[in-house]
Amino acid sequence: MPPPRQGPSCHHHHHHLLLLALLLPSLPATRAHVPSGPATAALLQALGLHDAPQGAPRLRPVPPLMWRLFRRRDPQETWSGSRRTSPGVTRQPCHVEELGVAGNIVRHIPDRGAPTRAPEPASAAGHCPEWTVVFDLSAVEPAERSSLARLELRFAAAAAPEGGWELSVALAGQGAGASPGPVLLRQAVPTLGLPVRAELLGAAWDRNASWPRSLRLALALRPRVPAVCARLAEASLLLVTLDPRLCHPLARPRRGAEPVLGGGPGGACRARRLYVSFREVGWHHWVIAPRGFLANYCQGQCSLPASLSGPGGPPALNHAVLRALMHAAAPGAADLPCCVPARLSPISVLFFDNSDNVVLRQYEDMVVDECGCR
Repeated sequence: MPPPRQGPSCHHHHHHLLLLALLLPSLPATRAHVPSGPATAALLQALGLHDAPQGAPRLRPVPPLMWRLFRRRDPQETWSGSRRTSPGVTRQPCHVEELGVAGNIVRHIPDRGAPTRAPEPASAAGHCPEWTVVFDLSAVEPAERSSLARLELRFAAAAAPEGGWELSVALAGQGAGASPGPVLLRQAVPTLGLPVRAELLGAAWDRNASWPRSLRLALALRPRVPAVCARLAEASLLLVTLDPRLCHPLARPRRGAEPVLGGGPGGACRARRLYVSFREVGWHHWVIAPRGFLANYCQGQCSLPASLSGPGGPPALNHAVLRALMHAAAPGAADLPCCVPARLSPISVLFFDNSDNVVLRQYEDMVVDECGCR
């Protein structure tokens, strides 16, 4: 006997359905391969990417801070495919607790000007060289609001002169040999033994200003009293933004119950286990972590008594119960309710974008935790 006919209105638009559109046509019981085509493009767009990064990214280490942020935000033990967080644990939505700022996108952007900088000549004391650093911000969407822009500089070891150093940051001129603009900020640097950090928002950049596609800064580090010059070894920008389109106002706690393993469509409406592997998708070259995640999906009948939730399950809508009753009494008069997600939770993904920036981004509504009849 074929399963009871579900209603025609079982369509809810969110990121998770984009996954199911990719996966269900050839769905194994517990794993899935994502084909290429328009559906993949739609999923990339939902993830904030216009297209998948082409080829393997430049081999460079992932900054330890980005690893720490990912591991603290990852709601699943995705390396082994099992959950890690305790039931009921919640995180404040759209907030990076470790940095103390609002945001759901964190980017570590390396200096693009380093490969083109000429070797620094030996400079007389008091006439130290300036450096132009360039950061590719073309992936930042206009809707994103900045909450942190931290310039991090590492200098070659040098003996600290009496009185330390002074760092100045200005907008760089656009043409070769062009003079830099007015100084945006100055700050004292007592020692070069640790990375030098400068906060650009507020001091050098307005919080409400839109970012250019490329940010060029002129840096100078001068000793307060005549001494040897330092050498810039590395520069990067840590940028945290908030995209309100990806932000939900309320955090939803994750339940402890595991979805059942996949199977046939029979049985009551419930969450079925579905693990999505980024290697099988073909995205493992640019997705740093996780290796995959439990997306899960909803499947099952919503006829009575299946439409009535069991103990601990999501409450059934009165309308769903009435539709099930009407269908039982007169099958042609009403369609059965739909088996749909009743509780969803986010995932965090650490990846290289097309500019080889390391990006940590949280995506809402990617994991089905509970299903119900609606």
